[in-house]
Amino acid sequence: MTRWAVIFRDKPEMLKIRADRSLRDAHVAYAKSHPELLIGGGLKPDTNTEFCGALWIVEADKREDVETLVREDPFFVEEHRQFEIFTWGKILEDQTATL
Repeated sequence: MTRWAVIFRDKPEMLKIRADRSLRDAHVAYAKSHPELLIGGGLKPDTNTEFCGALWIVEADKREDVETLVREDPFFVEEHRQFEIFTWGKILEDQTATL
């Protein structure tokens, strides 16, 4: 199983998508239903600024599986959100991080 990091970069229009409570609820339900999505969350340039993207860490066999996971998420609106997928290896593999 390979670990992948997905970095999302949002256009300003994505803030309207984020504000839609029903889409957000669907997004959270989607994330909870996919245990291969180990951790995820929004990114901001600073604590008092708007979201500008997100980061996911995913375990999957193939890159295509990660791309499918991204594209089927209710929060993914292609015209407002871009993403990049990278393989990811954790330094200090013997240590557990609890967030």
